[in-house]
Amino acid sequence: MTSKISQELIEECDLIRDRRIEIEGVDQAIVALLQQRVRLAREVGRLKSGTGLPLFDPAREAAVVRRAAAQARDDGISEDGIRQIFWQVIGLCRRAQVGES
Repeated sequence: MTSKISQELIEECDLIRDRRIEIEGVDQAIVALLQQRVRLAREVGRLKSGTGLPLFDPAREAAVVRRAAAQARDDGISEDGIRQIFWQVIGLCRRAQVGES
């Protein structure tokens, strides 16, 4: 009996380890996508600077957050959590557009 329980525990630990490895891969993908978003935001900022358009567009930013929250709702993820994350991402991109790290 003990050996069966030990084997089951080992298998559970292996599954946990495997899922954590998958999570690390997702985390790396998230960072890569954020790098891409920051790069694109900087490019948009450069393009806007030559046109006289305002650098920031609060209405567009709010629409981006609403769209992400709606997708979260459809996917069964916390809308509030996604809103918070997206406002942080927008802040990161805003800072990148004005040359902050």
